[in-house]
Amino acid sequence: MAGTILNPGGRNCFKEMYESRDRSIFVDKTAFLAEIICRMNSLDKLIAFIRPRRFGKTLTARMLASFFSRGDDCRDMFANLKIAAFSPDREVDGITLPADWGTYLNQSDVIYWDMISLMDGFRACQRYRANQAECIADIVDYMEQATLAEIRTDPRLDARIRESSSDATGSLRQALLASGSTFVLIMDEWDLIFREFQDDLALQQKFIDFLKGLFKSSDGLSCFSLVYLTGILPIKKYRSQSALNNFREHTLLTPGGFAPYFGFTDEEVAAICQSPRCRIPRVILKQWYEGYRILLREEWQTAGTDDPHPRRCQIYTDVYNPNSVCCAVMRNECLPYWSDTSSDEELVRLISMNFAGLKDDVLNLIAGARVDFDFRTFQNDMVTIESKDQIFSLLVCLGYLGCTDMGGTRRSAYVPNKEIRSALSSLVRTQSWYGSMAIINRSEKLFCAICTLDSETTAGIIREIHDSSYASKLGYNSEETLVFCLIAGLMWSTEADYDCYRELPVGLGFADLVLVPKCRTDHPVLVMEFKRDFSAEKALAQIREKNYASRYCSDLDSYQVILIGLGYDSRTKEHCCVMERQG
Repeated sequence: MAGTILNPGGRNCFKEMYESRDRSIFVDKTAFLAEIICRMNSLDKLIAFIRPRRFGKTLTARMLASFFSRGDDCRDMFANLKIAAFSPDREVDGITLPADWGTYLNQSDVIYWDMISLMDGFRACQRYRANQAECIADIVDYMEQATLAEIRTDPRLDARIRESSSDATGSLRQALLASGSTFVLIMDEWDLIFREFQDDLALQQKFIDFLKGLFKSSDGLSCFSLVYLTGILPIKKYRSQSALNNFREHTLLTPGGFAPYFGFTDEEVAAICQSPRCRIPRVILKQWYEGYRILLREEWQTAGTDDPHPRRCQIYTDVYNPNSVCCAVMRNECLPYWSDTSSDEELVRLISMNFAGLKDDVLNLIAGARVDFDFRTFQNDMVTIESKDQIFSLLVCLGYLGCTDMGGTRRSAYVPNKEIRSALSSLVRTQSWYGSMAIINRSEKLFCAICTLDSETTAGIIREIHDSSYASKLGYNSEETLVFCLIAGLMWSTEADYDCYRELPVGLGFADLVLVPKCRTDHPVLVMEFKRDFSAEKALAQIREKNYASRYCSDLDSYQVILIGLGYDSRTKEHCCVMERQG
């Protein structure tokens, strides 16, 4: 018998996506089931898989429910998907199941807690108080009583509960113990209470105590073969310790080997791009929606058998925002879809705290810099924020930033892609403090200096950016760093009106950097060439010799063009610049 909380069956978002796979986008992520099956009835059976909004949390939870729930019959569906390739004697992607996948299909009693639906049910219960049981004071009580009520509708489980002590009729833990069954519990949006009731500390503590009674007590834990939580926030900490520290948490901060399942992989997007319905080039989707670089695994390598100093080698995978890729392909237009799915009030509040120059950090991140932080003090909520490190930790969990592993609890934050950069840029431009920031004023000054051919001021501003802490992390003396300095310097004054191209094929070669007006032809095209340990004059001569500006000086499409040659002496640390105008 299928239910809503106990042994859900029938239609859900995962089945609907599978059924519409011939006319929409369907990416087969059922290999994730093999990862989960291998953790059942083990020390790793408590899993918290934390992802940003619109990254497929509910879809994955519904997939798990469809696979495990005895209230469903999904063999025909899963037999056509990747999970069917797994077997006890066959390894796929490094995974071998402890038994054939069919052994687990629709064989478990599943408790499915959709926290949004439970919240709606509780509010409806409040509206009709005449039908509300006296024991239901809040959503935690409602969860327990609604689950108990549905379990009692199963004659098989109810008969065992009635034969037990009276405590089993009012306590979910006691009822689960008395039922004699072992459950798979799936909780979607586990952190809803911490997001919706940020100031109700008593309710939060009651909720955590309720979960602790189920998952930390030895008798409660014995009732479950698997517990799977989804959410945006990691498990809440109290006094720097997790109240549910027996869960294995997988987040963008600590992926723990689940990296390919946080979003679409490059291979999966390549397959989408081969479909006739996709008319957006893969490279454009990559620029807009990829960039969440997630640690897949670590390896230790040595130069030889006698090398006493092994080298830590990190293997990463880059994933795309799945919702945004689907929206872009279906609409044939790349836009910041993810940023339109919720209010940015929380982000504005966090940035406005301005811990230790946070506003400057955010502006530099948008321009392409990286900022290191330590996530060890993050309390896994949106309220207990006392430092810049905690804000960056939260922004990574929310999906506004990506991060790479620097070892231990250190991470390096960055803006992952054009979608997020566009959203953050639009947001900060609306803030009252935007126009007074030194970084913005410096950008306007640099653009003005280039437009007036003021070589001395241009070189001085590039030197200032080059000497900043952000540029030095890229490899101080590299041409890559010099390119970053100019992009970062010009970004805030040119983003609205210009398209920026790196290594653009023009004339007889590839220009280091070209900025082209999007539509206003009264703005000049900027063509730039960098030379390390050569003169700026040599850089400018290369622009002329290889005819980099020819594309923009034709009779049919004539622009005013500024040629900019930049030189840097790695010994003296001196910068120089020469410019000329054409057209």
